[in-house]
Amino acid sequence: MQVKILEDHQIEKIHLKTLEILENTGVYVPHEEILSKFSSFGAKVDTATNLVKIPSEIVMELVAKAGKSFTLYGRDLSKTADFGVGKRNYNSSAGQAFWIDNIGDPRRHTTLKDVKEATRLGDALEQITIPGAMADPLEIPLEWRCIRVALEMIKNTNKPITYWFNDRLSAKHLVDLLIALRGDEKKAQKYPLFYPLFEPVSPLSFPFNGIDLLFETARVNLPVHIGPMAQMGVSAPATVAGTLAQENAEILAAICITQLIREGMPVCYGGICHAFDMKTMQIIFGGPEQAIFSIAMSQVGQYYGFPVYINAGLTDSKKIDAQAGLETGITLSLGIASGADIFGHMGICGMDQGTSLDILIMQSEIISYLESANRTISFDDDLFATDLISEVGPKGTFLNKRHTAQNIRKELWFPSLLDRKNYDKWLKAGSTSMEKRCRDRKEELLAKHEPKPLDKDAKNDLEKIVEDAKRNISK
Repeated sequence: MQVKILEDHQIEKIHLKTLEILENTGVYVPHEEILSKFSSFGAKVDTATNLVKIPSEIVMELVAKAGKSFTLYGRDLSKTADFGVGKRNYNSSAGQAFWIDNIGDPRRHTTLKDVKEATRLGDALEQITIPGAMADPLEIPLEWRCIRVALEMIKNTNKPITYWFNDRLSAKHLVDLLIALRGDEKKAQKYPLFYPLFEPVSPLSFPFNGIDLLFETARVNLPVHIGPMAQMGVSAPATVAGTLAQENAEILAAICITQLIREGMPVCYGGICHAFDMKTMQIIFGGPEQAIFSIAMSQVGQYYGFPVYINAGLTDSKKIDAQAGLETGITLSLGIASGADIFGHMGICGMDQGTSLDILIMQSEIISYLESANRTISFDDDLFATDLISEVGPKGTFLNKRHTAQNIRKELWFPSLLDRKNYDKWLKAGSTSMEKRCRDRKEELLAKHEPKPLDKDAKNDLEKIVEDAKRNISK
């Protein structure tokens, strides 16, 4: 059963307040071509201030044009992430500036080697649908960094991938990379491997590059994940209602921009607003407000018919401890119950403090637990086993029955990391903590897992594109 926090009349009120914001306050759009398109479509455009006020009927007309379902495909086309069809997806972080080798150690800047390690681990973890780069390697110049990161990821996973896009010129090379991988432009459009994050800057502003690069990704009609990160009390009003309305206004305005660039461009509605802790001066990842935002934004996105992305399953803790388990488990379980399509970014240590593969391992165990809790239970006649119950009778046992051996592994979830030993066996095994078990599991997977290698000819073609980008767009 889907969990709801908003009544229908409250969703409608958020919708109406959103339209009021867009029509009366407007949004800042520093892109001449988009301003011209908005003006031609009937919006009120002030070219001196780059302010666009969008009448309600235009908002709804453009929102109606957007694609509302799509699929990402891995290098292996059988590895998919489906959106808008009632399936759940999980992605690891698209990239952090800092890396934490072992929890409790000092942070360091991320490297390309970290991208490789994170992608291999994401490839190994069954629960991660879309591996993220998890690192934003500063050793590579920003101008062509995303292209090199994409190549490293393609070489190390068969799944769809996610990472940070930069600008229009680098996006051109990324599209070329996709076309080379798939074989031609038609197949690249049919089988997208990745999608850009289009991130409005709260409150009610848009970055030039975020808009501009969409003209290039539109060449193969890549889906777009739209996700402003409005923070209640800082970049959004200090109320849940006000934050929801403003975040929704930013998303709908972004959807309008995508449809002005290419009608029908598929969109994922990213309701990833957060609260802000005035005491610590930090964004909050795992508080109860995050559960509220996740459910509410899922409902609002679904109101317009879009697949929904939410930031659920994160934690403010820097360790694998009770706080991390509580915040990850509760926000993710409620997020799943909201009916959202994708959850992330997994593997972040604290509130954007850095990448931890250990935390990603913990979160993958929690995902496995919750996916099992949300599995479909069969009630076929033979599974009631009434004949067996009659055979065993009062005071009997089912332990020695063939039926038990045949069904118990199908009916139960078995943990990889959670501890169920009795006390003495736990002591004998070294009285390990969850943190130690996560670290050991990470090291085991990285030592053993080898992703399917990229075809040699394809690898050479992709490397040539990266070298061309390095030569032609480096400053």
